[in-house]
Amino acid sequence: MNFAGTKFARQACIVLTLLLAAAFSPAETLTGTVKNGTSNKPAAGDEVVLLKLGRGMEEAGRTKADAKGTFSFKVDDTSTPHLVRAIHQGVTYHRIAPPGTSSVEVVVYDGTQMNDQNFEFYLPDGAEVDTAIAMTEGGQPLTTAPVPQKDKNRYAFIFPLRPGETQFQVVFHLAYRGEASIDPKELYGTQHFVVMLPKTMQFASASGATFASMNDPRQPDAIVQVASNTKAGQPLTFKISGTGILTDKEGSNQEADSPASGSTTAGRDSRPGGGLGPPIDAPDPLEKYRWYILGGFALVMTAGAFYISKRPRTASLANFGPSDIELSALPRAVTPAAHGRSGLLLEALKEELFELEVEHKQGHISQQEYEKAKAALDQTLERALKRAVAKITS
Repeated sequence: MNFAGTKFARQACIVLTLLLAAAFSPAETLTGTVKNGTSNKPAAGDEVVLLKLGRGMEEAGRTKADAKGTFSFKVDDTSTPHLVRAIHQGVTYHRIAPPGTSSVEVVVYDGTQMNDQNFEFYLPDGAEVDTAIAMTEGGQPLTTAPVPQKDKNRYAFIFPLRPGETQFQVVFHLAYRGEASIDPKELYGTQHFVVMLPKTMQFASASGATFASMNDPRQPDAIVQVASNTKAGQPLTFKISGTGILTDKEGSNQEADSPASGSTTAGRDSRPGGGLGPPIDAPDPLEKYRWYILGGFALVMTAGAFYISKRPRTASLANFGPSDIELSALPRAVTPAAHGRSGLLLEALKEELFELEVEHKQGHISQQEYEKAKAALDQTLERALKRAVAKITS
């Protein structure tokens, strides 16, 4: 008997059977849902794309979420990581699907805006903008110049409002001769409108403007006035007078208390006519303090020009009093947010892509530069996603 031939035939049959089973085995199904994080409802009708992360981002399927927000894809190669992309109101959202994943959920949000008058505000008459900063939730502060509008003293930020919280900060200065009347002309409702100034200065609200006095333990030398739950067009006019300097958090201002400052004052007061004020040919009595006053006044008005645009909160503040407001929640200067090591590169790449879109929209870069930079960032993002998937599966 030819045992060798029989053995070979059996092996060949086994191999052929395995090959046929592999060829005709059904592809696995990847299911998922698209949820609207703004309304907590299914994102029906949103387009969903399945991307295969191989040697590039290869599109493996495209569909739309049904009325329940669900979708499904047939996945032929389950050993390769995939990326699920959902498109909602023109904005893309991603979710990684490592090998072996059978279900994913992609959360999308409403409210992303991008136009030439995305966020508008008024500044006091005669104000000159020094710096302006915009910062998205969890992002880095970006310097962006507000654009003057047709209405006098009205400005607009050309900056996209992404889902989540977006902060705008404007620092400006204006001529000050011992007193000033400020009319913020609110275009939007605010949770808190805050005015902060040194205790050596005086604050007076105009008729119809309702402010509540507060104390800031971090700045005991400051007067804090807060108007809560304001509405668009609500009167918020106030008047400030006097002079003073807001110290830093450590409460130190060496230059203001320096001996040179004191000696200058003494010398000026000893001049003829000092009892009635400086002679006509003397410098402005506020000259010595002018830059400090302007600097302090800019800090004061930062609060007045600092707006936060975000999704409505479910908790109502209608019954809150001044004592219920946490001072830590009041407007402060924008500072970069700290990132953990996990996902730092991905966050940086997403933020860089966002900044690129902003610069392109504002016309700071050409179309050719935009396409070249975006292609490079997309390639880097793809590599970073692959590394992230490798860490998850390892």
